[in-house]
Amino acid sequence: MLNGGEIPVYINRNMASLQHPYQKPVDLPNIAGARVAILQSRWHHAHTDRMIAKCRQLLAEAGCQQVTQHVLPGSLELVLAAQDLAAVQPKPDAIICFGIIQRGETAHYDMLLSMCAQGLIEVMLRQSVPILNEIIGVADLQQVIARSQDDGFNKGWEAAQAAIDMIAWRRLNGGG
Repeated sequence: MLNGGEIPVYINRNMASLQHPYQKPVDLPNIAGARVAILQSRWHHAHTDRMIAKCRQLLAEAGCQQVTQHVLPGSLELVLAAQDLAAVQPKPDAIICFGIIQRGETAHYDMLLSMCAQGLIEVMLRQSVPILNEIIGVADLQQVIARSQDDGFNKGWEAAQAAIDMIAWRRLNGGG
């Protein structure tokens, strides 16, 4: 679908329901020369490793060869790392954050999810760098497993597609 005849618009599939698997667009934008930073929480890394592998695969298919990856102690630390990376010149064209926060018996879960989401939004708006938030809150590990398999429900695909689309859009519209 075209938006004013200028840029392809990709329909964001509802991944949360696990009813619509990701399908790679036929006309994936070329983002050669783009710089992407991936930030990963150490917690539940076996699952986020699989998401990141899919993310890197799609970024490479779009021509992005400058991908750096940083592993941090936890999801909350991803916010500070995103802020630090967004403040360095040259800025990355996008930052993708991967983390898993599992619900426990206390309100810690809700607090962490909220602080991560709010912090990443603030950094994105302040630094004018797209930040893709794949810090996933789950009730149990089965929900993580369902979103990190080698299929169209892997959240790494979704994160990469959003990053690719934002980089392409900003290049066409003078952002960044």
